[in-house]
Amino acid sequence: MSNEPRIAVVIPCYNEEAAIFKVVSDFRRALPHAMVYVFDNNSRDRTSEEAVRAGARVYSVKQQGKGNVVRRMFADVEADVYVMVDGDDTYDAESAPKMIELLLKDKYDMVVGVRVTEEEAAYRLGHRFGNALLTGCVTELFGRSFTDMLSGYRVFSRRFAKSFPALSTGFETETELTVHALQLRMPTAELKTPYRSRPPGSQSKLHTYRDGIRILLTIIKLLEQERPLFFFSLLGLFFALTSIGLAIPIIATYLHTGLVPRFPTAFLSMGLMILAFLSFVCGLVLNTVTRGRQEIKRLFYLSVQSL
Repeated sequence: MSNEPRIAVVIPCYNEEAAIFKVVSDFRRALPHAMVYVFDNNSRDRTSEEAVRAGARVYSVKQQGKGNVVRRMFADVEADVYVMVDGDDTYDAESAPKMIELLLKDKYDMVVGVRVTEEEAAYRLGHRFGNALLTGCVTELFGRSFTDMLSGYRVFSRRFAKSFPALSTGFETETELTVHALQLRMPTAELKTPYRSRPPGSQSKLHTYRDGIRILLTIIKLLEQERPLFFFSLLGLFFALTSIGLAIPIIATYLHTGLVPRFPTAFLSMGLMILAFLSFVCGLVLNTVTRGRQEIKRLFYLSVQSL
């Protein structure tokens, strides 16, 4: 019996005929003992054929979206270490052994490849700004975060892969991966890795504004799910301040004249204050539910054997 960990390189891709052969070949050379899996997400070109020609095992995922692909990858592939990388040939395969070594040496559950590049075309200014903005939001809402939260180059332990619920459908899956690690306080690390432009014929599937909005909405959704007391307290505070703002003129008029001339506004103010209290109570109740759910997730995480 060998004590060497089983390593799987899992590559989600969509219409990457121009790049996938080189990606598979590079990772097979960098990790000769690893199994390479390509998960083709309804490509309309020869992505699957090129992946097979390079020596990868190819799986077809019919549900469109990177999140759906990640769900299938972690469910279907059995390994001790998972190397997830995009199939667009922008990430450096030679960094994979270093990331795996770091994961195994210090028993991390996730190592994120931080993109380092001097090429403007490889990492556009708008993408840099959006990444920094969303990373800052996650840091403020969930505590310590990562330098490059949206990196598509990561190494996971089996514990992480088998305990990750994978509920998102699209490019917001990187945000979900990050928050999952932060909420369970998993040991994680980052490693700088070279990043380059796509090869000719390969086009980005990321839409800066549309996917950025989806990622931001995912952060808000995860905040509501994972920190309900904070979320509903903010909502209750908004209702309470609005209610007080509407009530001040009414109270001032009553103190001056003894009359309440604007009953609809008074009823609206009263309703908003009731909503404020209900929001706070909902936050308290859901916080208890969330804590129990996090305990279950933590126990399931611990039930998966570590390396």
